Amino acid sequence: MRVLRLTLFTVLLLPYLRISCEDDIECLRRFKESVNDTGNYLESWHFANASGGYVCNFIGVTCWNPQENKVLALKLPRAGLSGHFPSGLGECSALQTLDLSENGLDGAIPDDICRQLPYATILDLSQNGFSGPIPNGLGGCAYLNVLRLDHNHLSGPLPSGIGTLPRLHELDVSYNKLTGAIPSSFSSLASSAFANNPDLCGAPLSTSCSSSSHVAIIVGASIAAGAILASLPAFGIWWLLLRTRREDLTSSNDDHKWAKLIRAPRSIPVSLFDKPLKKLKLADLMAATCDFNKENIIGSGRTGTIYKAFLPDGSMLAVKRLRQTSYTDKEFAAEMETLGKLRHKNLVPLLGYCCAGREKLLVYKHMVNGSLEDCLHEVPDKCKPDWTTRLKIAIGAARGFAWVHHNCNPRIIHRNISSNSILLDEDYVPRITDFGLARLMDPLDTHVSTFGNGDLWDAGYLAPEYSRSLVVSVKTDVYSFGVVLLELITGQRATRVRSSPEFKGNLTEWVDCLSKHGCLGDSIDMTLRGIGFDDELNQFLRVACACVLPDPKERPTMYEIYQFLRGIGRKLNVPDNEESPLVCNNEINVMDELIVLCN
Repeated sequence: MRVLRLTLFTVLLLPYLRISCEDDIECLRRFKESVNDTGNYLESWHFANASGGYVCNFIGVTCWNPQENKVLALKLPRAGLSGHFPSGLGECSALQTLDLSENGLDGAIPDDICRQLPYATILDLSQNGFSGPIPNGLGGCAYLNVLRLDHNHLSGPLPSGIGTLPRLHELDVSYNKLTGAIPSSFSSLASSAFANNPDLCGAPLSTSCSSSSHVAIIVGASIAAGAILASLPAFGIWWLLLRTRREDLTSSNDDHKWAKLIRAPRSIPVSLFDKPLKKLKLADLMAATCDFNKENIIGSGRTGTIYKAFLPDGSMLAVKRLRQTSYTDKEFAAEMETLGKLRHKNLVPLLGYCCAGREKLLVYKHMVNGSLEDCLHEVPDKCKPDWTTRLKIAIGAARGFAWVHHNCNPRIIHRNISSNSILLDEDYVPRITDFGLARLMDPLDTHVSTFGNGDLWDAGYLAPEYSRSLVVSVKTDVYSFGVVLLELITGQRATRVRSSPEFKGNLTEWVDCLSKHGCLGDSIDMTLRGIGFDDELNQFLRVACACVLPDPKERPTMYEIYQFLRGIGRKLNVPDNEESPLVCNNEINVMDELIVLCN
């Protein structure tokens, strides 16, 4: 049956994506050979190993499946790479995300880039030294969602074909040397996407491309020529100093240089939902994070980077710098006002937000016990939570996810559930973070079923149906939460099994394998066994296995998961005084018994 299911998957998926079955090893080997890696950032890229999935451990590489050398994303920002555009990428036949931002790459962007990367959804070549024209061939990247080419030396006109890409929702070509009129297909984009291209004109820029405007410019330039020539020496010295300063910031390896480029932070307000006695400015956040110094980073994920912020009164906040989004400031503020109204015991409170040009910052309450990921996997075994605490975390997290699935209108699909998106307060009460941010990362999100680009999920949590349909639903969230439940009861990471190093698959596949051999109980964390909770542990394991069933229709809803876990908690007197989540449309359908994963 397993062979039949695998064959059917191959027949359905590969014609849709036209992906070859060959590994992407040659792609990465040629990539490494074609760039100058003076800082040895790619030192971990060794190709002597021949096992399936070994390239998935390379820095910057994300795979579709940890058991297969098939690259989903290649993310090497600020890696100190130089040279021309790397070769070999055409061998990565399933690559969707390429991020080479903030490196020292130069030369031309190849015109056949879309033939090399036919399934690219995110292409980020910003803050490099690329020159020459923007290739016309970019108009052939039919799946492209995000294109960032800003802060380069690109010249010539904007190719009109880019503006007709059906899925493109974020474009940035600012700080280049582009010329001519902006095609009308770009008129709805923000003007900041085209800023600092002096010879670019037309909507959405305020500079008109009419002939009369050009005449006026020429006349004005003629009148001012004498004055400009007279002040040229002083201007040249000023321009040289400014350019040197900017290049110093751009070429620096300092991860928080973006903050130093923000102008007038004292004039930029932080919008807070609960009005404090003293107004907060961006400058206050910068002071509290030491200008967003990397030493204050407490977490980093698919949606952005989180910094701890120490306020003068001794309190702490968590400030998230979001990944780039195509939302205007007005649209972003509207989304934040909606999210700011969501209040639940098991959600991390969103306290406020701030817009500073391209930068979008969120302000949260700080959770002193960090993430569930840290709690389970980054501390010594003797310091890990006991069974009662783990069950309490599972019940609270399920309650929170059930609330956003069933009580919010429209319902919120999280799309980034992992042990990193569940934080713990001082009493180990779980608080869900990143809720509602999937819509910011992908404005096409409808909250019911969403075309995804695969970039928001952490490895090991992605539901199998996504690979077939590229569509997400509440049941994909259920699968991801099921993996979290498996982490809680097994003590293993989602991507690898520490207690069974010979097994090369992820956590779900390991549990599946044990189940097929009648050894499902062996997956339970040894520190939890034989201390009086065996019945409850087995019930919990069955709930987790039901969540990761291959067929999404067979998985329970979040409300059902909450009720199952709540029932287990009652037997152990785990407190749960919260009211049950409201459920719309009478969709409660509690199963009589759970189906064990892969019978």
